[in-house]
Amino acid sequence: MNDSILPSTLGNSPIAPSPPTIVLLRFTGDDCPGLTASISERLHRFNCRVIDVNQAVIHRSLLLGMLVQIPGSEDPERLIRKMRRKSRKLGLKCKAKIVCDPDYDAWVDRQGKSRFILTLLSRSVTAEQFAAVSRLVSDQGLNIDVITRLSGRPKREPGDELTRACVEFSLRGDPTDVNALKASLLELSNRLNLDLAWQRDDAFRRNRRIVALDMDSTLLQAEVIDELAKEAGAGEKVSAITEAAMRGEIDFDESLRQRVQSLEGLPESVLPKVAERLQLTEGAERLLSNLRRFGYTTAILSGGFTYFGEHLQKLLGIDHVHANQLEIVDGKLTGRVLGPIVNAERKALLLEQLAANEGVDRKQMIAIGDGANDLPMLSRAGLGIAFHAKPIVRESAEHQMSTLGLDAVLYLLGVRDRDLVE
Repeated sequence: MNDSILPSTLGNSPIAPSPPTIVLLRFTGDDCPGLTASISERLHRFNCRVIDVNQAVIHRSLLLGMLVQIPGSEDPERLIRKMRRKSRKLGLKCKAKIVCDPDYDAWVDRQGKSRFILTLLSRSVTAEQFAAVSRLVSDQGLNIDVITRLSGRPKREPGDELTRACVEFSLRGDPTDVNALKASLLELSNRLNLDLAWQRDDAFRRNRRIVALDMDSTLLQAEVIDELAKEAGAGEKVSAITEAAMRGEIDFDESLRQRVQSLEGLPESVLPKVAERLQLTEGAERLLSNLRRFGYTTAILSGGFTYFGEHLQKLLGIDHVHANQLEIVDGKLTGRVLGPIVNAERKALLLEQLAANEGVDRKQMIAIGDGANDLPMLSRAGLGIAFHAKPIVRESAEHQMSTLGLDAVLYLLGVRDRDLVE
């Protein structure tokens, strides 16, 4: 028999078709419209199935990876030659690798691994910051799947305006030592003037629904009661008590009674005067306007006073306000508050009531505060953020933010600057 002529069957049994081949293709070069379409159309000629794809463009430079399955009826080496030839015509470089079955099966098995999001926040990301964070990730045995810039493109020559920079790391795997990881995140934040937020990448992280904020030294740059005390001539005394209370050194309820008592006899007309001079925290308006646009429910949960909470409610379009009610008789403050004090425990309870009323899981809630009386609230929210907080709060809270303004919270939701209204 002539060996060059092979029968298509052996008896009545057909020859088994060749198994499909999986090929990893990587393309790099200058980006322009139509490149991905041209590459995909050439793959279509080989009846390929696209298993995985990832594309990024950095300063008009394309990085495209495609994992494709070639049917057994096609020659993989011929496909690779054709793709390299096509790439040269498009001004691209193409690297190709046939993926063996064990490697592919191992890749599939890794899809069950835990996923996390590590968000780096800074005024301007430096190579030192980037290197320290990526080294920490590596030391914890985690793989970086994707790195994404959420902040806008910075100007070549920055002006006087405050800048924001955010890079998001999508990670796969489980940390080798969670406690050491969290301690390292805090240490890097303190040493390198950045903020780092570590979140599990799950459905709750992508579906937050309620944002609850403290008011004094969070939404506002000042402690309102200190400002009122200045009007009553007791500014220094009250300020010292406030600082001790926020550090958790004295009982909040008793400290509030002492401070409010110093306001006895203060004319009610002082309240709008003080409200007028209060300064919003950087990014407060930008945060609240965008949360409202995205359909979030917002609330003030404050150990401060309802008059000022309602002032901010009108100014910022906040949905709910819970704070302490100053007693006023004959146009003057009596030095007492009405009803139960909004302390640490009540803030946490109010947060849970909000979740119940809105019909959401507590993991879908964000709580933001700066003082020790905010810690229970922060711990019960799915994302609790210690914002420019006292040391005891920074060390105890799951997340802390001390570098940027309140609008940086939007980055922790995965929102990009280009999606926001100013």
